[in-house]
Amino acid sequence: MGPSDYFFHDNAIYSANGRLDPWTWSWMPEDVPAAAPAITPLDGLLALKANGHMRQIPIGVIGPREATLEQLSMAEEIGARLGQLTLTMICGGKGGVMQAAAKGCLEAGGLTVGLLPDHDWHEANPFISLPIATGLSEGRNMIIAKSCEVLIAVGGSYGTMTEIAYGLHFSKPVIGLKGAPHVDGLLPVESADEAMETMAERLFARIPLSH
Repeated sequence: MGPSDYFFHDNAIYSANGRLDPWTWSWMPEDVPAAAPAITPLDGLLALKANGHMRQIPIGVIGPREATLEQLSMAEEIGARLGQLTLTMICGGKGGVMQAAAKGCLEAGGLTVGLLPDHDWHEANPFISLPIATGLSEGRNMIIAKSCEVLIAVGGSYGTMTEIAYGLHFSKPVIGLKGAPHVDGLLPVESADEAMETMAERLFARIPLSH
């Protein structure tokens, strides 16, 4: 489905697949009401937030520890936008892009999860509300990619490239901006607005039918 194939009526999101259950995050068989206006996926997330009954779907933000000021600013804005949508933000829990994104998300009221390479959760940056010490070193990059519905890469480094590769390997949408490496399958965007719109589109596209 495209970004305009969703509808809103009586505090519920609809598509050709049915009505969205925002807790199981699946489409329930139900016809689209005739009076329902079309909305974008991003508008849908905003509506679900206002309704207050949405499971916090995990979105990953990845990027280098040695980041530029422009990348740090973008990461903080991306994190803040995710926090405002009440989506859970997962990152590597350390410095640079990870810390900037966590700062933006936490200060916007969002939940920040840090999957640390260390054995001690105290090594997390101060903006991680749920630190998880994996003790897996760079192996935790695979867990980050596997645990998220969508990944957003701000900038690039060798570690970021592995997370992008894992994300694509696991058939996860990976969005990139501000110097993210251009690889086959990456979804390049130019702004935080475009990143959020693309994230919402891909997130809605992944919603399964109810069993």
